[in-house]
This record gives sequence, C-alpha cells and structure tokens, in this order.
Amino acid sequence: MESIHLNVALLRRRVPNLTKSARTVGLRPATVSNLCNGKISLGRTEVRTLVALASLAECSLDELIIRGERFEMIETGIKVIDLFAPLAKGGTAGLVARPGMGQLVVLAEIFHRLNKKKFKIAFLQPEGDHPEISDITEIVDFNCLSISEVEEKVIQIGKNTDVIFVADRSHVIDGTIYRLQEKWADLPSVTTFLVDLKGEAIDKDLPYGPLETLWQFDMELSARHLYPAIHPLHSTSTVLEGANLEQNHFYTQQKAQKLLRRYRELKSIVRVSGVETLSETDTQIYQRGEKLENYLTQPLFVAEAFTGVEGVHVQLEQVLVDVRKLIEGVYDHKDKEDFAMVGRISG
Repeated sequence: MESIHLNVALLRRRVPNLTKSARTVGLRPATVSNLCNGKISLGRTEVRTLVALASLAECSLDELIIRGERFEMIETGIKVIDLFAPLAKGGTAGLVARPGMGQLVVLAEIFHRLNKKKFKIAFLQPEGDHPEISDITEIVDFNCLSISEVEEKVIQIGKNTDVIFVADRSHVIDGTIYRLQEKWADLPSVTTFLVDLKGEAIDKDLPYGPLETLWQFDMELSARHLYPAIHPLHSTSTVLEGANLEQNHFYTQQKAQKLLRRYRELKSIVRVSGVETLSETDTQIYQRGEKLENYLTQPLFVAEAFTGVEGVHVQLEQVLVDVRKLIEGVYDHKDKEDFAMVGRISG
C-alpha cells in the first residue's frame, strides 16, 4: 500500500495560524490538528476536507498530499516514547504537562541521548527568570538569547548536521516559531521541541497548533512516581500511521494500547469493589495491564545522581519482544514489581 501523508511543512509555511484559520473554510481546528499529527488517517479523510485545506494554503491537492515518503523515526531508547509516540525527525514535537510532572527531566534525557547521536542542540532562551531550565541549558550546545541569534546559528550548523531546536510556547503564540521554520525549510534536518514552562498548554485544546509528535504527560502516573510519566494513550506521532511503521511495531503498539485502555477501565472498578470482583478473564487483563504500565517506566541517565539507579537504553526491537510476550502471557508468573524501573525484561 502506498504511503500518503499531509504536507504539514507546506501548510505551516502558507498558513502560520493554521488551526485558527481552519474555521474560515469550515473545518474544525481539532480535525486539522489530528490530520497533521496522524491521529486521523489521510486515507480516510473526506475529499472536501482536503480541498478546503488546499484552498486555505492556496496550493493544489498534489502539493498538499505527499506520496511514497516515510516519516523517519529518531529512536531514543526510551520505551514509552519509541513504542507509542516516536519522535519524527524533522518534525515538531510538543510537550504538554503541568509543572512538576517531569517534562523538563524527559527533555534533558532526550537531549543527553541525542548528543550521543551527534545532533547539535540550539535553545532559544525564554523571557523572564526560569531557574528550572538550568539542567537543560547545561546539556544543549548553543544557548541563544535572541531570535536573530538562534536563526543564524541554526542556519550555520544545519547545513552539515542534524539540529534540535528548542523553544518555549510563548514563541509559538507570537508566531516566532513558524517564521523561523519557514526560514529553515531548506535545511536537511531541523527537529523542533516546544515546551510550556508556564504549564498552560494542558488546559488548551490545541496548545501548539499542528504537531508531528505530541507527548501528553499523565498526572496519575506522575503522582505514583511512574516515570517517565508520558500518557501511552493520549500521546501520538505521525510516525504511528500504519503505512509508516514496520508491521511488527504497528501490531504490537495497537495490542499494547488495547490492553492499557481496558486496564484503565478495570482499574476504576477495582478501586471501588476490589480485584476479587473481576471475572477470571478481566483479572488476567488487569494484572497484565499493571505489569505493562510498570514496564513503561525506566531509569534515566540524567536522574542517576538523584535516584542512585543507572540509566538504561532499550532498543525498540527489544521493547517489541518484551511487550509482545507480556501481552501473550509469557510473564504471567512474574510479580508486577519485577517490571518497574528496569530496562529489558529478564527471565
């Protein structure tokens, strides 16, 4: 089957305030956002929706739809990310979380790992005093104090190396990000990270506009210290489109989400009535869900000084093997505690 996807970069260049402008042609902002991040398959989209988008961007349908190309995944070695919401190379990733949920730790961890992959990281300093970003600024290659500085630096280094660009949501609101991305459109690979230091994004339906990768953090996981507290059901990526994933990845990801979705439903029952009220089948699903939820935790390299636990990198291939075996019941004999804050499953 031919891979087709939306030309999100073109849409951003032609229509900076894309989700807001969508209303002017009769489209819901959420629909446009979900088309851009892959939640809605392009193959199942109504023709009139695509025609409306093309008219908004003043382009043809052939320009709007890209055929035959695949989104390249940047493998991070972080289980929950690589399985459920892979980082799309050259795309825009947005983090949605309230303060204290660990988003800056995850960001620092990813930069630590990407540094080893020879990515160069440029950070646009936000206005005001933000002492909480010190762990990030120590890792990045370039701390830029102005828009012109980061623009020039990315152009300078982006011709010969993969670049990570990091900015606060405030620069999305004033349109700075879109203008910069347009100027960098001809560079081989600039992957953008958007973070919300004020914690306001979580209360917005479309906090950043269209994204290729969305990491939604989960308050419950954070409260239970199950880190990284990235929601496995609400986080998504354009890389997740079936045509862009290896079949084994797509199959395992879908099965894992189905298990976690049912597990979360059963958890509400267990809280009220206890696990003994579940049927034998539901008890099995619930217990496997607990183990999978624990398995998605992971020791991080940047947190070693605080946790005393050595960080681990888990290849996606190993994650798929572990998760598939867990879902199939191979590890039913093990305790749920055996899965928490580990790398691969042993034994």
